[in-house]
Amino acid sequence: MNRFVVAETAVIDAPVERVWEVISRTDRYAEWVAGAIEVTDHHGVATIGKTYSERNRTLGPLKTDSVWTVEEIVPLKRRVDTGVGFAPLQDITNIFEFRPVQSADGREATEMLYQVEYSIGLGPLGQLLDSVQESSMRAGMRTSMANLNTLLRSEDTNTG
Repeated sequence: MNRFVVAETAVIDAPVERVWEVISRTDRYAEWVAGAIEVTDHHGVATIGKTYSERNRTLGPLKTDSVWTVEEIVPLKRRVDTGVGFAPLQDITNIFEFRPVQSADGREATEMLYQVEYSIGLGPLGQLLDSVQESSMRAGMRTSMANLNTLLRSEDTNTG
């Protein structure tokens, strides 16, 4: 079985506490995760061992139902969830990592790493499938982080 890792990093224009507040809410994923159409079952604030479910877009017009389990939480630093429901991808692990940084104008910001690890069986065909889907996955990760940035700025403007 082939194992793959895809990672993207972005700077979110908000303090790490604000970023953490939103990404910890499993019920809010459809607001910023590019492939999430809706969260169909959730437990609110991420809790180790709890699950949440989503309806997702995959390649093209295809949709799937996924179930995620929260595996690890290091407050304000790291969150790890494992998921099922994205065949032919298997053993999927989402990793979010956060590091406080300063923006160019000196404001608090957050460097966010969005990483997905997964396996694809099917031997050489799995490698071909990965080469097709990897660029789409990367684009979705970048879009998700841009959406999160926009959502946080919008909420801060509305409450400010």
